[in-house]
Amino acid sequence: MEIILAIVVASAVIFFGALISMGNERQRRAIDGLREQIVLWAMQDLRIKRESLARDVHVDDPLGWLNRLTTKLLGRNVDLQVTEVFERPQVLICTTRDGSEKIIFTPISPREIRAMKQSKNSPLSQYANQNPLLSLPKDVTVLECSILNHGMLFDLELPLVWKGLTGQVVEQMDRIWVYISAG
Repeated sequence: MEIILAIVVASAVIFFGALISMGNERQRRAIDGLREQIVLWAMQDLRIKRESLARDVHVDDPLGWLNRLTTKLLGRNVDLQVTEVFERPQVLICTTRDGSEKIIFTPISPREIRAMKQSKNSPLSQYANQNPLLSLPKDVTVLECSILNHGMLFDLELPLVWKGLTGQVVEQMDRIWVYISAG
């Protein structure tokens, strides 16, 4: 009788533990979704506020703009040089003038890169050997830049900078991911 009672209690504990875990996971996904919605709302709010400023946006020095962005990200002055440009997937590779760091700029998020790497049927998998974005180490530093952390006109200036440095015309680019690795 005691053995049956112990089995029932142990089963109940395991069952309730599983229920709590499933509930926690569901809440985590809901909170992640809510966070993403708040970010999108804040970005849209900033777009509305800056509509009058958007008429005369221009970037005279794209590399200087990118240097200022990177300096703000890293908290120290960097002097970037463009070394390579890839069209598929869109990647701009820069190095610091002393060659100590490689800094990769792309509109592709880490989640999308993982999906590309995992999908063997991806049309981008043929570029894996050529494009360093698809062969980044796991310990690479990843930073996201958007109008939320780099100014109200960021998403209007970014396509101009991208076109100025890469020659590629992009329709809509509202955030960019920065991957930083040692030389």
